[in-house]
Order: sequence, then C-alpha cells, then structure tokens
Amino acid sequence: MRPEILFPLFAPSSTLKGVGPRLAPLLDKLAGPLVRDVLFVSPQSLIQRRATTIAGAVEGEVQTFTVSIDAHLKPARANLPYRIRCFDGSGFITLVFFKVFGDHLERQNPSGSRRVVSGKVERDKYGSELQIAHPDYLLPVERAGEIPEVEPVYPATAGLPSRTVRKFAQEALARAGELPEWQDPAWLQREVLPDWRTAMTALHAPQNEGDLSPLSRARRRLAYDELLAHQLALAERRLHRRAEPGREIAASATANAIEAALPFRLTGAQQMALAEVRGDLASGERMARLIQGDVGSGKTVVALLAMADAAAGGMQSVLMAPTEILARQHFETIAAPLAAQGVTAVLLTGRDKGAARAETLRMIADGRAAVVVGTHAVFQTDVVYRALALTVVDEQHRFGVNERRRLQDKGEGVHLLAMSATPIPRTLELTLYGDLDVSRLAEKPPGRTPVVTAAVPIPRMAEVVDRLRKAIAGGAQAFWICPLVAESEAVDLMAAEQRVEDLRRWLGPSVGLIHGKMTGAAKDAVMADFAAGKLSVLTATTVVEVGVNVPNASIMVIEHSERFGLAQLHQLRGRVGRGARESACVLLYDPPLSQVAQARLDILRKTDDGFVIAEKDLELRGGGDPLGLKQSGFPAYRFADPVVHRDLIAVAADDARLVLNRDAAFASPRGKALLVLKALFDWKPGSEREAG
Repeated sequence: MRPEILFPLFAPSSTLKGVGPRLAPLLDKLAGPLVRDVLFVSPQSLIQRRATTIAGAVEGEVQTFTVSIDAHLKPARANLPYRIRCFDGSGFITLVFFKVFGDHLERQNPSGSRRVVSGKVERDKYGSELQIAHPDYLLPVERAGEIPEVEPVYPATAGLPSRTVRKFAQEALARAGELPEWQDPAWLQREVLPDWRTAMTALHAPQNEGDLSPLSRARRRLAYDELLAHQLALAERRLHRRAEPGREIAASATANAIEAALPFRLTGAQQMALAEVRGDLASGERMARLIQGDVGSGKTVVALLAMADAAAGGMQSVLMAPTEILARQHFETIAAPLAAQGVTAVLLTGRDKGAARAETLRMIADGRAAVVVGTHAVFQTDVVYRALALTVVDEQHRFGVNERRRLQDKGEGVHLLAMSATPIPRTLELTLYGDLDVSRLAEKPPGRTPVVTAAVPIPRMAEVVDRLRKAIAGGAQAFWICPLVAESEAVDLMAAEQRVEDLRRWLGPSVGLIHGKMTGAAKDAVMADFAAGKLSVLTATTVVEVGVNVPNASIMVIEHSERFGLAQLHQLRGRVGRGARESACVLLYDPPLSQVAQARLDILRKTDDGFVIAEKDLELRGGGDPLGLKQSGFPAYRFADPVVHRDLIAVAADDARLVLNRDAAFASPRGKALLVLKALFDWKPGSEREAG
C-alpha cells in the first residue's frame, strides 16, 4: 500500500488548478499522469531580468523597463504587426505584436498609462529602433512585483508554454508535504546536503546557473534519493530471486568433451566465467548472471558449455537473440559441437511455417531438442518445453522485461544467463545490472588478428577506394558502413543506396546492400551471399545489421565516423579481424574535427579494449547519454545523471545492501521512511520504471 502521506502527490495531474481537458493530455505527455511527475520536472535554464532604462538597454538581453505608453501604431494592412511605442524619459522602445487584435491591447494599455514591460531587446530590421517582440510581461506599475528577477525555464511543448508548466510545478510543490528523513543523518551532514523538501524547493527556485548544475547540493540530494530508491529495488529483486529454488545443474562430461574438441583453449577469463556460471547452476538457487564481454571475447562458448551441462542432466536450454541473422549465426556456431556429443539443437524463428515448424515444436515439447536457438519466436504461446532449465539471452537490453519474463515462465526455477557486447564502465555497471551477478571477459581469444585502425579525411576517399579495389582483387572482403545522415531511416537509406551505386561504379557489381527495411529472408539472402564470398563488399545502414561473423571480411570502412558514438565504432570494428587476414578499419571523417571527435578517433587508434574505450568515452562526453545508454536499457532517471553522479551509484548500492541485511522488513524508523522513498520513486519490479 502507498503511504498516505504521498496521496496528494499521486493524485492525477489533472487535479492541478488550471489543468483542464485541453491541457491535461499535453501535461501528461510532457511530465506524466501524476502530480508527482509534474513536481519532478526540472527547470532547464533560467532568465535573469535586469531593470534598466531604454538608454541603457543592451541588445540580445532580457530586460525590464518602466515606461509610458506613447502611441498605438496600428498596421496599415492586416498582415503587418501591431506596434506600441513607449517612452521612459531616456528614449523610445517599440513593442511588436503579430497576429493579435490591437483593440484589446489599446483598451488594456491606453496612451499615457504607465506600464512595466519585460522581454528580449532587439533592433528592428533596419537597425534603427529598439523593440521587444511579444513582451513576456506588460503590466501596470503597481503589479511590477509579479515580474520575477530570475525566472526558471521549464520544458515546453506546443500549446503548453514554459511559464504555464512553471505554474503547475509550483502548485505541485505546494502539495508536497514534509516527508520523513530516509537518508542517514551522518552521511547527509558529511556531504552537506539539504533535506528532501528543501532540495525540491531549491530545484524549482534556481537563482543562478550554478543552481541548475547536477553538481548543486539540491540536485545531488535528489539524485541520491533516486539512485538509492533504484538500488533498493534491484537489491530486493536479487534477494527474492535467491529465495527461489533453481534447477540444479552439475558440470558434465558432455561439456568437457565439447571443450576438449574446440580448436582453441579457453582464455583465463572464459574459464573464470564458466566456473562462476557452474557455481550458480549447482547452487540450488536461480541464477541471474550477465556475461559482459567485448566483441569477439568468446561469450557464446561459455554459454554453449553451460547448455551442454543442462542437456547432460536431461534438461533443456534456450538461446534467444534479437535478430534472425544473429540467431542463425549462433545456431551455426553451437549446433555441430553439440551434435558431436549427441545433443540435438533446433532453430526456431518467426519465418518457420507449416510442417517444418510443427515438427520443431514437437521436438521441443517431447524433449528431443535439448537446445533451442531462436528469436522472439521461442517464447510464443504455442512453444511448450518439456524441461526448460536455462535461458540464454543475447544482447539482453534489446528485449523488454516482459519478453524475458515470458521466456523464463516456460519452465520452473529457470536460470538466466544474459550476454552483452556493449561495454559499460564499471562505475555505471551497478545502475544497469544491479540485480545481476556480472562476469567480465576482458581477454581476447588467441588467434584474433589485430585490426589496424586509421582515420582518413573524406577528401581522400579516392585513395581508400583504390586500396580497397586492390584488396578485393586479392580475395579480401569488406564492410562499408554508410553515415548516419539524419534521424530519418528513409534519408539514411537514400544515402546508402546512392553510395552502393558509387561503389559498384568504382569496384564492380559485387557490392551488396543490407538495411532495416528489408525482410528477414532478403537480409539472410544478402548475408549468405556475403558469407559465401559472392559479394566483395557489404554496404550497411545500421550497426544491428552487421552483427555477423564472416571470418574472410578483413576491411571495415565507416563513412562520417565522427557521427557515430565511440561504442558503435568499436562494435563495428569488431566485425573484422576474425580470420587469418591482416585486417583494417578506416574511419572516414569530415574535417575539421571538433576536439572531442578528434580525441574519440585517437582512442580507437590506440586501443581495442572495449572497457577502456567505454571509460574514456565517459570522460570525454561528461553528462548526458554516453555510449547510447538509453538504447541499452538504461534506467529512466529524473534527477540522477549516471555519468555526473557516478560517485553516488556505488554508495547507494552499498547503502541498499546494508539496509536489506539489517532490516529487510523495513520495520525500523529509517526503514519506514525508506518505504516512503520507494513509493515516491515507484521503481517497478522489471528494472525499467514506468511512472505511476
């Protein structure tokens, strides 16, 4: 039950004064459906209004003047603006209004009346007169106190201006009562942080740019509250999971035989990860472990051996991948080693139809298929498992919480092994994976060819094409990644199609194209041609489409590389260097580069360690969304910036663990206050929080 003290904040935002049927959906979209959501909208900037005379006015600044209305200058034609000329003894300034009814303005502000006007001062198009277009305020002098010297600017949307959002936020703040202190007093004192109500008041009343900074005391306090609420939710989920029994799976001779038959030895990191996975599987508790490994670090092999252990114990495993291409690649990797030890694997995708699909489903239901590899098809209603015990989810952030849960619900006590090739800095790991045990594969398997990385300006593209032509003549294959032209996939596709025409003209007809709008069958056909060597160059529009293993591909050209994130560039580069050929990655860029873009390309040239790259990217980007974290299933924080506030993440995780170890029932005075905190931020059990 939600604590009664929070009822005013969890009322619908439509109960705020002035939020009628027209504004309610706009406010809901901008902030959320609750008063709490409006309270949590932070000002983005502020306007500082300086009172001055017209003679002392500064162009481009927001200023306030006390004036007399000198004259109303009515437009000669309907399409011209309405003007009011004002005078303050030191000079004239004109107020300009577009598409308004002048009669109303004249009644409200008759000639000779005294007014206070505030807005941004500009020159007219001839540069001769000072003017203010649509002043922010035009009030009688006795109401001058209504014009704030410092005015916070809130996010706005069409039909819902910033000043209206500010009014609603102030009313929401008025409904926020004094809440019990849930933070440790000694910690608050050491960090010099205010109480929650003071911090929230300061959030909505910034006095200078420093108050808007995520490093301000008020914002750090609110950020820590949010991080602690999230870490409590993650720690509780971890605790509940460990209380649920899992199927016991022992290490097996089957897996050992597969490992012995591999054409390489496991790296030390793979051996450690496998030992950690096997420890979880044999513990009797449900495993929830993430293998975080760089591109090509050998995550799939660890998963293969765990699935072999399950098969040897008479249980089933399923490996779910986000795309059909990746699912087929995984199947081709694991099916033969499993078959050599008498373990049957099947592939199930949305494209399977008719008798073939029906037979696959029968094999899964009667247990003949010990390992199932597929896409979203593996958790559909008609897929019934005889003894599902282990789910392996590749690029787990590409699946929703409910999708992962539907898959695990196909059996009892099912273990989860997630895999991710997106390197996340250690400082952010707890935020994204706080409910998972994490194994890191920080070594590359032996035999991987180092990839030589070079940054080349686009004006020298002809040289790149010439070298590519020679490499292709020698039997090499290449990826050519088209630039991110715009947010529009259609625009990106047009650019890619144009580049394919160019490449065919320069290199010959064996240039293929793969993009997001193609059907699964069409993508597979192009990939099959590329893997078979029928295509020399594969042009692609997106990172996702090249998540494939073609050992003969040894050249990666990334056009307009400065438009890609560092993590994306690293992922793309990892698609080459998988075979015996000497490999190269060419980063084509449009000069001149910004300082940050230059540093980013320099990092790629110096290292191929994804974790080092992730940490460096963090340093370069500062706040915001490094590494495309929002696309990696990152939490939707309101106050916490996981980059700027990364020093608070580990503190919050430690505090959450300590609380649950000492007071899992939240029965102490602080525990009861923490229940209010948890309800206030309302983190749902599925990691991604849905407001309300």
